[in-house]
Order: sequence, then C-alpha cells, then structure tokens
Amino acid sequence: MDFSVWSGAALAALLGLLIGSFLNVVIHRLPRMMEQQWDAECAQHRAAQAGEAYTPTALALTLSKPRSRCPHCAHPIGWLENIPVLSWLYLRGQCAHCHAAIGIRYPLVEVATAGLFAWCITRWGFTPTGWAWCGFSATLLALALIDWDTTYLPDDLTLPLLWAGLLATTLGWTSVTLGDAVWGASIGYLSLWSIYWVFKLITGKEGMGYGDFKLFAALGAWFGWQALVPMILMASVIGAVIGIALKLRSSLREGGYIPFGPFLAGAGFTAMFFGPERLLRAVLTALGL
Repeated sequence: MDFSVWSGAALAALLGLLIGSFLNVVIHRLPRMMEQQWDAECAQHRAAQAGEAYTPTALALTLSKPRSRCPHCAHPIGWLENIPVLSWLYLRGQCAHCHAAIGIRYPLVEVATAGLFAWCITRWGFTPTGWAWCGFSATLLALALIDWDTTYLPDDLTLPLLWAGLLATTLGWTSVTLGDAVWGASIGYLSLWSIYWVFKLITGKEGMGYGDFKLFAALGAWFGWQALVPMILMASVIGAVIGIALKLRSSLREGGYIPFGPFLAGAGFTAMFFGPERLLRAVLTALGL
C-alpha cells in the first residue's frame, strides 16, 4: 500500500470519526423527532375534531437544536467535551458536570464509522465510488442501531439509501447494472411485502414492519437482485440464532420479538466486504448445503 492510499485512508478515517459523532446524534434524536411529529399530528387531529386551534406544546426537536446536553443534569456539552473518542477518554466516560456515565457505544460508533470509511477508501480509492460506499456504510450503521433501539427504520434514511443506490449504479459507482439494481429494489421490496401479508393472513399478526421492506429494497438497489437470496438467508439464520439465544436468557423484549433490520444491515455489510458470491457460499456452507 503506497503513501497515497495510506493518506487517503487516514483522511477518510478522520472524516469518519466526525461523521460517527453526527451519527450518534441521528441515532438518538431521529426516532424522538418521529415520535414528536406523530404526537403533534394526533394533537392537531383532536383539535380539529373539537373545533379548536392547535397550539404546539413543545419546542420542535431537530438534529441541530436544541444544543446537546447531559440527559442526567442538562449540562450543555461544549466543543471540548464533544471531540470524537478523545473527549470520552479524557472524561473517563463520565459527564464533566455530574459525573454520570456516558455509554461506551458513543465512541464505538465513532470508531466503527472511521474504520468503515478507511476500508471503503482503501478498497475503492479516493474516488466517487469510495465515497459512495462510505455514505452507504454510515447510513446502514445508523439504521441498524436505530432499529435495534426502537424498532424504527425511518423513511428519512431508508428511502435516500434506496435512491442513492440507484443513482450510484447509474453513475457506474457500483458493480451491478442499472437493470439489476432496479430489479433488486423491486424484488427486495415485494418479497418481504408478500411474506408480511401471508404471515398476517395466517396468524393475524404483523411479523415485520414496512421499514424492513424498504431497507431490503435499498440493499437490492446497491447489490442487484442476485444478492437478495444470500442476504436474506444470512439475515434470517443469524436473526434466528440470536433470537433463540435471547429467549434462553429471557432477554427478549415485551412481545417476544427482535427487530430484523440489524440483521439485514449485517448481511449488507458482509456483502460489501466479501461480495454476494462469497456471501452465498458462506451461508450454504453454514447450512451444510
């Protein structure tokens, strides 16, 4: 690896740390913004039915406002306390004011994003293709963690990921043809949509959410329809194994389910690292086929 590759990877890693810090904000705030919007829409509907004027009761939450604060003591987080990884290490994982614990996931997300960015630039170079896959990685990481925390897969992330995949394919930044990408998005969505409705008609229950359809469609747009089978097999097998493990430990959430999005995201990352063909061989080997 020559110096230019090393320097590009280092620059990408530095940018990844900064993007990872922003992803922490997205992961924390975006679900709350969605819930706030739903509450506001319900309040508007109730006010309209009652013939009353609707007045917002809370300041709208955004990704930039209000300023980040400690959730325990409301201490405003200054820029010196917000340097990726370094601030967490310097503060020893504690709030500078009340000394409440700051979760280790914050620096882990920053480090993971830096590693993904460095890998993408090392793999595809300091090119539009490399940066496109950096964007793919950051969005997929945020979606996986949001879904694990809340069971939400926000349209604000899944739909841009889908359209970005089709655009990247059109511009030649992926290894699939535009036709394969379009079919991948279409089949990805319709396959899980069909499973959802068959399961609901048989059991009367919802086995997954619409966000899963959109995420799988986005993965189909990035990797083509040929990658759908190995990705869904991998996600299903790993999801089943983890689900059984959580059940044996009595760690399942209320209702006895686990979100499927993180496992789809894991399959997407695996396809990015190793390619769909190697992913399929690995899944078949694991299944003894």
